[in-house]
Amino acid sequence: MEPAELLRHGDEVLVAVVEVAGALVIFVGAVWAAVRFVVEGLRHRTAAVFTPIRLSLGRFLTLGLEFQLAADVLRTAVSPSFTQIGQLAAIATIRTALNYFLGREIRQEQRQVTDGQPRP
Repeated sequence: MEPAELLRHGDEVLVAVVEVAGALVIFVGAVWAAVRFVVEGLRHRTAAVFTPIRLSLGRFLTLGLEFQLAADVLRTAVSPSFTQIGQLAAIATIRTALNYFLGREIRQEQRQVTDGQPRP
């Protein structure tokens, strides 16, 4: 196997591992949040109890999106074409925007929890 081919194969393996890690983080976060939602919903039945669950789910989603973006960067790292670079730029922009707004919402809710203000 030639070095370039070996590099491409190694990159494909890394991309797959990082994508699976990102999907796994999101899946685990969604399952955790769903279980907590049911348990806390049956126990307390107040809206305030769900804010920490949403915050934790948001953290899982943010981390999962970071893994997915890393996989996209790895995919483009080996012999990128202009089309791939354009696709990466579009994907990175969308995922970065999602991360930004998700992070902003998490910080906002954390402040509300700290200040004791209910979420509208």
